[in-house]
Amino acid sequence: MSSTLDKYEQQPDQAGAPELTVPVLSEELEIRKEAVRTGAVRLHKVVHEAPEMISEVLASENIEVERVPMDVVVDAPPAVRTEGDTTIISVVEEVVVVTKQLRVKEELRITRRQSVSNFYQEVRLRNEEIVVERVDAENSSTQV
Repeated sequence: MSSTLDKYEQQPDQAGAPELTVPVLSEELEIRKEAVRTGAVRLHKVVHEAPEMISEVLASENIEVERVPMDVVVDAPPAVRTEGDTTIISVVEEVVVVTKQLRVKEELRITRRQSVSNFYQEVRLRNEEIVVERVDAENSSTQV
């Protein structure tokens, strides 16, 4: 009759009794990773536009030139001068007389005027929105 212990090696111990030697087994684990596609993501960019009214104060400057006829005799050309917001430039000419003399023919009066006005204009402002759609392995999609 054979028992399951017969498979193992038996040796007598020092007292002469049979000693049973049982081999010990060990298991080792090997781990591997594998990429599995479980779904996908779709991105949609949506651009929204909305009209918006802007308001800004604009400043502008205009120049007026006024010619003032003059007939004034002078010894030297008058210097450019300023009276308030007006710059005055004298235009001279030489005329032949028994003697030569300078006379102011005309003056240019240049006046600076400023005006302020409100400026309104409708402009279109845009903003972007990203829509994320997750697609699983069965091709059913969900928006996130």
